[in-house]
Amino acid sequence: MNISIASYAFHGLLQRGMIDLFGYLEACRYRYQLHTADIWNGMFVSTDDDYLAKVKEALRLRELELVNLCVDGAHILEDDLNLREQNYLNALAYLHAAGVLGAKTIRIDAGGQGDTFTNEQFDLVVRRYREFAQRAYDNGYKVGPENHWGPEVVPENMKRICEAVDHPGFGMLLHFRGNAGDRLMAPWAMHTHISWDIAEKSLESSLTMLRDAGYTGCWGVEHHSGEQEYTRTAIQLERVRAVLEGR
Repeated sequence: MNISIASYAFHGLLQRGMIDLFGYLEACRYRYQLHTADIWNGMFVSTDDDYLAKVKEALRLRELELVNLCVDGAHILEDDLNLREQNYLNALAYLHAAGVLGAKTIRIDAGGQGDTFTNEQFDLVVRRYREFAQRAYDNGYKVGPENHWGPEVVPENMKRICEAVDHPGFGMLLHFRGNAGDRLMAPWAMHTHISWDIAEKSLESSLTMLRDAGYTGCWGVEHHSGEQEYTRTAIQLERVRAVLEGR
């Protein structure tokens, strides 16, 4: 079954120095019996080729497929032009990493503040995503934003971006909210984040909706509390498995 655990689920352990990227991969394969990895770049210590080679080998040894690379610090919009340029360079570095590691999808956010884009901001977002999407398409994966902060939270904004980019190498990471906005964005979903709240309140309806929309990607579970992460993540994972298996 195509389910994954976002490595952000263990950010509390990471902050306490009790897990690293390789420990996360070990947990995916042997604690949770998965064949997928779903890496948040907060666990990366570098994007140089020597480090990427080690990560690639770790994935291979555990027979794990990298279904998503979730990237912070590479969003497109920043008022400070120097920071915007640095984020662009970060995005290029992680797009390279996605290709090296055989990722299926990579999340790079649009950025911005409030709940709207100016025309100038929107044009830049679309231009950058078209650039990223072509690179992704040429290397066998998809790239796009997640509806989890800034103007991306507004479903209509995400739909507008998706329609404007209109590229086979582009998609979006659907962070379920359990509302009508999920259905609006569903046609472009390339990956998911299923939170504890969704697992408790609207799991079956959310997964059924996305399945009915034709989704065939991986079902990504993400825990957020920073506490009892091994156990709580296991509970979320089992709930998702149960729904997908019709139990």
